[in-house]
Amino acid sequence: MAEDAMEEIRAMTVLPAEREDITLTTEDGLTLVGELALPTDGRPPVATLITLHPLPTHGGFMDSHVYRKAAWRLPHLADIAVLRFNTRGTHSPRGTSEGEFGEGVTEAADLRAAVAFAVERGLPRRWLVGWSFGTELALMHGADQDVEGAILLSPPLHRAKPEDLERWAATGRPVTALVPELDDFLQPDEARERFAPLTQLDLVAVDGAKHLWVGEKYVRLVLDAIVDRVAPGVAPLPTAVPNEVLA
Repeated sequence: MAEDAMEEIRAMTVLPAEREDITLTTEDGLTLVGELALPTDGRPPVATLITLHPLPTHGGFMDSHVYRKAAWRLPHLADIAVLRFNTRGTHSPRGTSEGEFGEGVTEAADLRAAVAFAVERGLPRRWLVGWSFGTELALMHGADQDVEGAILLSPPLHRAKPEDLERWAATGRPVTALVPELDDFLQPDEARERFAPLTQLDLVAVDGAKHLWVGEKYVRLVLDAIVDRVAPGVAPLPTAVPNEVLA
């Protein structure tokens, strides 16, 4: 295809997907709001991302930019389903989830509700993807869930304890941590020491990156890393699409 028939994928590019507003019901009776993005034209997803957002008391929500761009791009570019939701008490344009922030403790029920929804919908090869606070939820509450493994973006290890890491280690399931070189909370050298109990961890130090992964360069790096683990052979993702895709 001619070069002038292609359009670069930019920060606000939204690619085709089947997008559905969803609600999750927790075991303690709360309703959480979210969205499920699937490939179009009836194509089955090859894998599923269950995303756990950054700290809601500091602006984290289901639309935090890496997750928003994952939902905008990955169903079309990689046939990956992306499930995003607001944990309890969190607000976004999609709406506000019931309940109150629980310091990562009561959010265990939120994680379980998201996994149960994905299982009930028959979404395949489910992976937890946590970012910052979301990595704490994955580490603290995800080891006993019906998932393939976990991907951690900017893990701070503020709440997760060595025993949480040991529980994940005992499962043998893969865990990858992308640790920014310039992270405000946990940088690669310290992360290698503190993650020692998680013996199967693949720790990827990302030069020049910061905790929030600002900039298209780092968004693409993160999405490529996620896709490489959940759908091997698909990454690197295209950086441009035919013009008619965006029509």
